[in-house]
Amino acid sequence: MSGRYAGRAKENGVKREIVVVGGGLAGHAAALGFARAGFDTLLLAPEPPADSRTTALIGPSLDILDELGVWPVLRQKAQDLCVMRLVDDTGRLLRAPTAEFRASEIGLHAFGANVANSDLLAALRGAGGRDAGLETLPDTLETLEPKGGCVRLRTRGGTIIEAALVVGADGRRSTVRDQAGIGQRRWSYPQGAVVLNMRHEGDHGATSTEFHTRHGPFTQVPLPGRRSSLVWVDEPRVMELLPDLEPERLSRLVEERMHSILGRIEIEPGIQSFPMSGGHAHMLAASRVALVGEAAHHFPPIGAQGLNLGLRDAAAIVEAASGHRDDPGADTVLAAYRAARRIDVTTRSNGIDLLNRSLLADFLPSQWARAAGLSALTAVGPLRRFAMREGVSPGSGLRALLPAVLQGDRGRALQRER
Repeated sequence: MSGRYAGRAKENGVKREIVVVGGGLAGHAAALGFARAGFDTLLLAPEPPADSRTTALIGPSLDILDELGVWPVLRQKAQDLCVMRLVDDTGRLLRAPTAEFRASEIGLHAFGANVANSDLLAALRGAGGRDAGLETLPDTLETLEPKGGCVRLRTRGGTIIEAALVVGADGRRSTVRDQAGIGQRRWSYPQGAVVLNMRHEGDHGATSTEFHTRHGPFTQVPLPGRRSSLVWVDEPRVMELLPDLEPERLSRLVEERMHSILGRIEIEPGIQSFPMSGGHAHMLAASRVALVGEAAHHFPPIGAQGLNLGLRDAAAIVEAASGHRDDPGADTVLAAYRAARRIDVTTRSNGIDLLNRSLLADFLPSQWARAAGLSALTAVGPLRRFAMREGVSPGSGLRALLPAVLQGDRGRALQRER
């Protein structure tokens, strides 16, 4: 692991201002953020498993990584996402027209960038290794107990740690969440998902295409060169069979599903599959404990929201703690964090759930509502630009509308004066 090893002093224990539990991308980002903000930080995490997936980093995520000193290193390995295309491939009677969103329409070169998770983790680790305020312990949390003005942790290896604030970034089966007594609501979908990377004959043109099918989204996201990642959501019985297909057969099947828009397809090794589910913690924070990333919320891999939400969580808890440096785990810090993240997490989670369920619905009014909504986004310029701005950066659509509203108010006032 990057950083200085902190697994010493089992007899006397280890004291830190911040302990981040979890060695995934959100956990590394949170730990690095605290260290860069001047907090004495420990990252408690075993070696993570290999991950061949990719992540579409959108809007604020790039700013967060830039502030952490990660984006300049990662930039050369990333692929810009300049065009987002939605294709109704349900074959139903009520279908929406193809919708295409261009970043240039809202004054941006790109909505974001697609990067390999392994490259992002390596960049975060490299930055952490250069930060003197960040230590790491490759161990696993066993117990957690608030005790007076701190939290006392015991690892599986026997190390005792005391911290003012514990940040749980240990995934959807979070030990931190369970030990802190924070419940969660969980749900499942009648779907499975397969993620893979592929090479293709045609040029993707920095365009991501999401086919909406009867059983879920089928989404191609560009990578550098003539490569793309794919998230395929379908019935569980279909998803169970795909990883065992011969590579040539699977490649032909993917090309057919994409209607050959990128020509011949060649699937790369490293296919991953998993059931579709969602969940969110009842609270984002409890006594001296805050949750970020999938420990706080998880949902289907649709719309590039998962890690982007987790990075915004990480930035928000660092900002909240930085406003109360005398006690970064105080109730005021946790209240500020909950308030900062509530709307973003709720709207994004509900939006993804609604989109996914709308694809599964055979109820005609539901189909009509979805088709009408996409038709409006295609035909109405201001609505389309509003949706794009909100998709890139929560709240930016409303901020862009405000000058026009104020200008309209001034115009009406002048008309009344005349």
